Amino acid sequence: MEEKSSIVDPKIEELLEHSENKFTLVVEAARRARQIINFQKRLGEGLGGVAPMRLEDISKKPLSVAFEEIAEGKIEYDRSEMEDSD
Repeated sequence: MEEKSSIVDPKIEELLEHSENKFTLVVEAARRARQIINFQKRLGEGLGGVAPMRLEDISKKPLSVAFEEIAEGKIEYDRSEMEDSD
């Protein structure tokens, strides 16, 4: 039987294995995507940044890269960090 193709790759189910819930997943992905965007902007200005990326990810959209990093277990969400910023 052929497996259905998903619009989101990696699949939501796989991403949720690395997050507490859907809300946390959204926060994690959005925060990482913003880091990537800021890194790319600073890189364009010749300044670099604090969110290094793999070279093969430069052409991908920041949110796609964030989802891939979450699925690979590279991103962990620290709820206390979020509460401190409020």
